[in-house]
Amino acid sequence: MPRFMGFVRMEENLDTNPPQALFEAMDAYIGERAANGVFVDGGGLFGTEDAVNYVVRKGEVSRVDGPYAEAKEVVGGWSLLQYDTVEDAIADQKLFAELHAKHWPEITVISTLRQISEAPEEPTD
Repeated sequence: MPRFMGFVRMEENLDTNPPQALFEAMDAYIGERAANGVFVDGGGLFGTEDAVNYVVRKGEVSRVDGPYAEAKEVVGGWSLLQYDTVEDAIADQKLFAELHAKHWPEITVISTLRQISEAPEEPTD
């Protein structure tokens, strides 16, 4: 069964919190998918003010702490999902995005779905 990682990206430091209607719609959406085995795990993320990044550049490792003035969008949430087919995953991701469009239309959200590689990629020569 193919597995996927879902991400929700949005502008950081929004002047508004998600509306209660979106929380309620998401609870129902996630509850249904958890009950049928599609939703494996997921959650929201705190802002980047407490984030820690390690940057590897030219063989050197350096630590960079938030906040990040240059960041325009951040990953605000994530999910681990599994579907019978790629087509099912894509269709369901659209429903997820539509929940945000309906319940929080004043913001821009990018809903991303990426399939998880189940085996190491073969090295290219």
